[in-house]
Amino acid sequence: MEIRIDPILREQKSVFMQMMELYMYDFSEFSDDDINEYGYFGYSRIDDYWNEEGRYPFFIRVDGKLAGLVLVRSCCEYNDLPNPHNIAEFFVMKKYRRKGIGKTVAMKIFDMFPGSWEVSQWVNNLPAQSFWKQVISEYTKGKYDTFVATDKAVVGFTFYI
Repeated sequence: MEIRIDPILREQKSVFMQMMELYMYDFSEFSDDDINEYGYFGYSRIDDYWNEEGRYPFFIRVDGKLAGLVLVRSCCEYNDLPNPHNIAEFFVMKKYRRKGIGKTVAMKIFDMFPGSWEVSQWVNNLPAQSFWKQVISEYTKGKYDTFVATDKAVVGFTFYI
C-alpha cells in the first residue's frame, strides 16, 4: 500500500472544498454543526491556505486515490512554543481507517515540519484523543506533555522534534 501526502494546489480548491464537506459531516458528531440552507457546512478558512503564510494543506492518497486531508499551521493556539506547528484539521475517510494510514501520515507530517508541535482535540472527541495519544507516544517515545485549554473544551499534546 502506497501512502502519499501531496500538497493541495490552488487549482484543486474545488476538490479541497468537497473533502472538507466530508470532514465537516464526519466531525459534526462532535461539533454539533448543521448544514446551511444550501446543504453545505462550509469552511471559512479555505482560501487562507494559499493567502496566508504558515498554512500548509495536503491531500492524503492511498494507492493514488484520495483518502483524506491534513492541514498544518505554523503557530500554536493554546501554548507558547518555539518554532511551532499544529494540526489544524486531520481527516482520513472511513474506508481507510484502522489500517495504519492515519498513523503513517501523522508521522510523515511531523518529520516534514521539525520544531515544536501542538496537537489538540475537542474534549468530547474521545476517538481522536485515543488516536493522537497512541501516535504521539510512539513517535516521541513517550516524550510529550499534555494540556487542557483554559475553557476546558480542548485537550491536547505538545512535543518537540
